Amino acid sequence: MIRVEDAEFYKENGYLLVKGVFNSEEVVQMRKAVDAIIQRAAMVNRDENAAWQGEFLPPEQLKKLVLKGFHDVHYHDAAFMRAAIHPNMVSVLEKLIGPNVQLHHSKMLVKPPENGAAFPMHQDQPYFPHEKHTMLAASIHLDNADEENGCLRVVPGSHKQGPMQHVGRHYLDHKAYPISDGTLCEAEAGDVLFFNYLTIHGSSANRSERTRRNVLFQYRDPEDFPTQNVHFDWGMGLMISGENPNFDKVKPNYQIVE
Repeated sequence: MIRVEDAEFYKENGYLLVKGVFNSEEVVQMRKAVDAIIQRAAMVNRDENAAWQGEFLPPEQLKKLVLKGFHDVHYHDAAFMRAAIHPNMVSVLEKLIGPNVQLHHSKMLVKPPENGAAFPMHQDQPYFPHEKHTMLAASIHLDNADEENGCLRVVPGSHKQGPMQHVGRHYLDHKAYPISDGTLCEAEAGDVLFFNYLTIHGSSANRSERTRRNVLFQYRDPEDFPTQNVHFDWGMGLMISGENPNFDKVKPNYQIVE
């Protein structure tokens, strides 16, 4: 899926957009799965608004914005398990992380038309800090994404700054890091944006009449261990490629309490 030059671009810039990772049929299957998860969540009164909160937007604007976000989507529909281990995904991951690649967690993010929530600029690292910073996100686009419907923006090369001081619920000072300063990563359905968890990124609100659906997988090298026992998800550690060299560290550190 990618060339040596592409892997070098990722290393230098902290992100890489790969075109056509998933075909149209696979995209349709995942769209249907996303919509069905939202319906099932509503049936059990779990259809909550996961929009970001904070001082990066005026309160009257924030309360109007909506984000549908659920973790562990590969537990909800097999389409996402197939996506997580898709040969095209593995091909890219082996060049960006590999040869050994491990799944950390998955989630879906849906920005509805006209009021889909903005994401302030931030790094993902504060949510699940690791020793070697191999962690990356693979954001699968299920709809065409552009500036109008709130596509992702990144700050090229920002991963080289290392972990940064965040405010609020882990976002950067919006005056120093406005969303508008990020480089637009416009994409088509089926494209995947890979970016390191230290790369500064965010997105503006969806002001269009189109939905923006993304499914996101976080991957890491199995020898990149967490520095804090946070952001625990059942099943984290699933091997996507290669092997886990550490027999005694194939599962997260947890304790079942009865």
